Amino acid sequence: MPSALGRLRRRLLTPSVTQTLLETRGFHRKTPEAQRLLETIGARFLEGYGHAVAASTTDEAERGLEAVPERFRGFAYEGAGMGAAMRDALPGLGRGHVDRLLAGRGAAHPYMIYVGIGWSMGRLPRRLWPDVDALDPLLRWLVLDGYGFHQAYFRTERYVRRQYRDPRFPWPAHDHPDYTGHAIDQGIGRALWFVCGTDPDLVATTIEKFPPSRHRDLYGGAGLAATYAGGCDTAELTALRDRAGAHRGALAQGSAFAAEARLRAGLSVPHTAAATRVFCAMEPEEAAAVTQDVRPDGAVTGPLPAYEQWRAAIAERITGIGTGPR
Repeated sequence: MPSALGRLRRRLLTPSVTQTLLETRGFHRKTPEAQRLLETIGARFLEGYGHAVAASTTDEAERGLEAVPERFRGFAYEGAGMGAAMRDALPGLGRGHVDRLLAGRGAAHPYMIYVGIGWSMGRLPRRLWPDVDALDPLLRWLVLDGYGFHQAYFRTERYVRRQYRDPRFPWPAHDHPDYTGHAIDQGIGRALWFVCGTDPDLVATTIEKFPPSRHRDLYGGAGLAATYAGGCDTAELTALRDRAGAHRGALAQGSAFAAEARLRAGLSVPHTAAATRVFCAMEPEEAAAVTQDVRPDGAVTGPLPAYEQWRAAIAERITGIGTGPR
């Protein structure tokens, strides 16, 4: 049980679960089942956030996180990543919370935790943003993915309906600042799965309203969310693949990332296999293996970060269609 101080931290720092309701957010409600799924994901995210914010030790937080049902446990760790980053940033709450989360049971959820760190950037003043230079140089772009998701989820009018993109985003890492918009768009694409209520036609229609140069990254995020979160049957997934057209490689890359994240954490669920079969023409294990086969090993040179070269190699291996900015 959290201490009295921990319970106070949770009460003061945790957003209300009503903020994750589709009606509150003004998101599309496809079916009652899809609505329940997305709202449960939001609630489990906040549950994980609350565990990280309230716990006196990492072990205590992990006990709560590991009790979350398998389908939603990754989302709880994503929330915990945000909560740990908030504690690291705010005065008087200590340091090293993210490091300890990643060193413990969170080692099975690095992608989700990095994305959660990005959520904190949407809530903190820039002077309190995390030191992303201290994070894994390959994976730290996922922090911007998380930031993009947060902005699209909570500032939907600006980031989705008006397709806003910050022309000079202050990326606190010291590499490839021109790539930041692409990484943020991948998070926006992931958020579209929620904004559009898991409706693939609406997802594709919404993406098509963005400038064509942004479609590839948006489809990559949508493929990841469709595979990790679920909410569609095979016919709907096929419709999204067909609408993606020339961006099927990006859709497959996102799907493969999701499969690897679920399998690494031991959280495989049937909807992941349904998605990889449609988007990648592979079983989840095969798609996940591709992500590891082509993962950059050591320093990578060139105009694009290693992370983007990795994404492009995954798309090329699976579909023969590359991905990434041109």
